[in-house]
Amino acid sequence: MNARDAILSRIRAAVADVPAGPVEVPRAYLRSAPGITPGDRTATVELFTQRLREYGATVRRVPATDLPAAVADSLDEQAARSAVVPEGLPAAWPAQWSGEIRRDVPELSKAELDGTDAVVTMCAAAVADSGTIVLDAGPGQGRRAPTLVPDVHVCVVREDQVCSSLPEVITRIDPRRPITWISGPSATADIEMIRVQGVHGPRKLTVLITP
Repeated sequence: MNARDAILSRIRAAVADVPAGPVEVPRAYLRSAPGITPGDRTATVELFTQRLREYGATVRRVPATDLPAAVADSLDEQAARSAVVPEGLPAAWPAQWSGEIRRDVPELSKAELDGTDAVVTMCAAAVADSGTIVLDAGPGQGRRAPTLVPDVHVCVVREDQVCSSLPEVITRIDPRRPITWISGPSATADIEMIRVQGVHGPRKLTVLITP
């Protein structure tokens, strides 16, 4: 027996008792964040709010009827003069703001996005346990570039979009879509643990949570 046959023989012997079909792997994932009772919407949204503030994001609970004023106030607080508004965002939301509204149809160039102060979007879902907003380029979210280049991101999140844990949110999103996960304002740290914001996305994040 040559070396090749000897190696193959040993491999066959090693896997002789391995089942031929697929093996079912048990997955006992937590469907709720630690300390949160499944289905407790109030606690879930409160945890989401807490996590976002820990990241340094600005968070407001806003009645649906007050969203136009809240969007305008959020942009004015960051001294934004121009903002990208994606297709599908309710027209009434930015209507009270006096700054320049820029549409991304046709697509704005990189230079035009770099010269834009803010972006206003909706989201696909959110994770309370990690304080994460999930975008999938759906209506009211737009493509990825406008959510990464402007310095300010104002995102409207409905309470029913906030999931308790990551496994729960995975069941709500389509993995074939371009998914962006946002956990607070963009930030990174070097080997000396010096935190720098705005390296690969907006430095300022405002989240408006609405029923």
